Amino acid sequence: MERPGLEGMAAFIRRMCAQEPAADGEPPEAPPPLAPQPSAAVVPAPEPQPASLPEPPLSGCPGDEPAREEEWRLAEQLRESGEVQEATVVGWNRGGLLVHWRSLQGFLPASQLQRMIRYSTDDERDAAFAGRVGEMLCLRVIEVDRSRKRLVFSERAVHWGAGDGQCLWHDLEPGQVRRGRVRNLCDFGAFVDLGGIDGLIHISELSWRHVRHPADVLEIGQDVDAYVMSIDPGRKRVALSLKKLSEDPWTTVERRYYVGQMLGGTVTNVLNFGAFVRIEDGIEGLIHVSEFAGDARAHPGGAVAEGEVVTVRIIGIDSANRRLALSLRYE
Repeated sequence: MERPGLEGMAAFIRRMCAQEPAADGEPPEAPPPLAPQPSAAVVPAPEPQPASLPEPPLSGCPGDEPAREEEWRLAEQLRESGEVQEATVVGWNRGGLLVHWRSLQGFLPASQLQRMIRYSTDDERDAAFAGRVGEMLCLRVIEVDRSRKRLVFSERAVHWGAGDGQCLWHDLEPGQVRRGRVRNLCDFGAFVDLGGIDGLIHISELSWRHVRHPADVLEIGQDVDAYVMSIDPGRKRVALSLKKLSEDPWTTVERRYYVGQMLGGTVTNVLNFGAFVRIEDGIEGLIHVSEFAGDARAHPGGAVAEGEVVTVRIIGIDSANRRLALSLRYE
């Protein structure tokens, strides 16, 4: 065997002997380090990212309080001076638009819009309000309440004349009858323009009779006379009434009707226990299920329908409790 082969075998034997246990009391020789495995993927360290800029502080942060206090004072001055301001629509709720002025959020009631938003459903209202988000509006401050964080604007006030708006508050008094124009109808009532400010006729004050929706009584753009019930200048609210311009029909019902009288009326509602019949505006009576003739006593819906005109007999009058008992039994 050639020398290079013998030297290679000797080197191999020396390497094998190095892996045997060492003599007592001596630590074993450390094995040679393993080479990196080709299958182990080396993941590079992520490159350092630039530090992000801090976001601007919100208007409600404590550090903004001095500036916000100054803006509340400015808003109070603008309420008195009437100077027109610009504000951006940033949202809405069921009552109107939310606007951003300087670092403060304000409210623009639907009744204070120059161009009324007409709608018949909540979805139509939301779609109309949402379409105005982002608009820049010219407004006047009409109410400031720092303790309640309430800041109210008006778009209509921008066009008020010398005798409108704020001046009208000094002339309004409960008990007056004011001429106005219907600006908006909603589920709970009607807003009437009194010449610079709006009053609300609640649905319960539209008529002595039951009203399902203000549109059954009024139309947008209609001119009406309204009775001033109450005034709250601080909150810019005026409560109006239509029905107080006429006499409560129940106060004279016992002079105009009597037990046993036969008269016609219109069915307004049919229930399990009977049917309600309107004999005039503001006066409705009940036909109890026991006062139906024949098989109709099982359920009133089998004898009468809503909107039907029927002939009834008065069997009881209680004006104090606003009750009128009627019957379809004529014997």
